[in-house]
Amino acid sequence: MKKILALALAAAMSLSLAACGGGNNGGNNSAASNPSSAVPAGDSDFKVGAIYITSQNDMAGYTFQHHNGITTAMKALGLDPADLIIVDGVPDTDDTAVATAIDTVVNQGADIVFGISFGYINAMDEKAAQYPDVIFSHGTGYMANDTNFNNYFGRIYQARYLTGIAAGMKSLELGNDSIGYVAAYNRQYAETCSGINAFALGAQSANPDAVVHVNVIDTWGDEALERQAAQALIDTYNCGVISQHCDSAQPQLVAQENNAFGCGYNSDMTEQAPNAHLTSAIWHWNVYYQTAIEAAMACNGDASKFVENMGGNAYYAGLAEGFVDASPLNEAIAAPNTKAVMDAVRDLMISGEWDVFSGVKLSYNISDDGKVEIVKLDAPLYSDGVELKDGVLVDRDFEIVPAGGPSVDDGVIKGSMNYNVAGVIEG
Repeated sequence: MKKILALALAAAMSLSLAACGGGNNGGNNSAASNPSSAVPAGDSDFKVGAIYITSQNDMAGYTFQHHNGITTAMKALGLDPADLIIVDGVPDTDDTAVATAIDTVVNQGADIVFGISFGYINAMDEKAAQYPDVIFSHGTGYMANDTNFNNYFGRIYQARYLTGIAAGMKSLELGNDSIGYVAAYNRQYAETCSGINAFALGAQSANPDAVVHVNVIDTWGDEALERQAAQALIDTYNCGVISQHCDSAQPQLVAQENNAFGCGYNSDMTEQAPNAHLTSAIWHWNVYYQTAIEAAMACNGDASKFVENMGGNAYYAGLAEGFVDASPLNEAIAAPNTKAVMDAVRDLMISGEWDVFSGVKLSYNISDDGKVEIVKLDAPLYSDGVELKDGVLVDRDFEIVPAGGPSVDDGVIKGSMNYNVAGVIEG
């Protein structure tokens, strides 16, 4: 997760995706579309290793959800989660520490090593070359090879849009258009930027006057900063709903302490803040981990076949594959009809009829009996600072979206999005 230039990331992403037919597991990834087709499970000699950024004992958030995904997948495959080889608390800003952690799990016999943090990317790449008989799988990054090293991520922006609906409907009920967002980063990374934009668009679909105030903390995980940022959003902008792209439940706890409401991330945080938490954008990491472990086991000791077994070196899935979603809505505190609207939009995305960055905004008509009519609006998607020049969408004379229409392709969403939609204010 260390900072790199968005253009460099985008270029590398494009090369990676080109090598695997676009990076989408739908259609060309047989292992992903039919996980149980790989091999019989339960090979007790097969060892799984993982490198975590925080403690494996976290009770919510990023590492918690990854750890739960790996152990759930292992159980499904007849592997004992007690045999999972873990090195946790590995900072993603220290390549030497990451390399040492990888050496540790490899020396303990790991056949596949999962690295869950973006900042592990360089060490994972180097170690994949150093240990060609071991499989390496890197979360949220873009580097890969054609043999024993792949990357994985998903359409989390779809889930963030759904949580935005919950936030927007609650803000409308509260009569408070100010929504806060604690962000690790914003425009520095397409991952954070697209998430903020998707959340804002979801909120505005329910409350067109909603404004999303973004407080950037410049780190993926620091509980003290997350808490301070959430409190500042409430104190400065009177935000009635607090969302987040950071690792812990601290923003949700702050929301509860201030009689506000919130939307979490990574895991369902209702247990941590039952009187505030509406829903979270969550990952079902076990969907990927089971696919990857099965593909690795099918190699029968030949790690060079892993990428081939995965159907490509980049895994990218979303709502349709069950990889991401919004956690169950806390209906005791959510605004009326929120679940019905979220369900209707979820179905629209799963069917492929519409997606968040299609260039079409949504609005809703809700009947007295709670039936939802989705209205598609041909409305400007981008902020005032973004405009078309000679057929190219630019921001301060910097190309951000190729010419050819309003749709934003996967390469932009994952690699080069560096603008905010209208209604997002940082600072």
